[in-house]
Amino acid sequence: MSSPDFTPLAEALRERLAVIADHTHRDRDAAGHLERLIEVSHRIDTLSAALPVEELDPQFLHYLERCSYDKALAWIEA
Repeated sequence: MSSPDFTPLAEALRERLAVIADHTHRDRDAAGHLERLIEVSHRIDTLSAALPVEELDPQFLHYLERCSYDKALAWIEA
């Protein structure tokens, strides 16, 4: 059994961090900034739901379920 490809999820998690850090966009267009955040969060949910839960580390699943996305990204990158 091969391990899942976490690349798309890691990219989405990094994008979420970038959106959150984009204060210029937030200050200029709060609604657009929120829409970007909602979009990437939806992508994270979709990618997470497609993972083979039975094959994953329970701690990693806990991070995803609790939206501890910084910790989930750190787990992927470890």
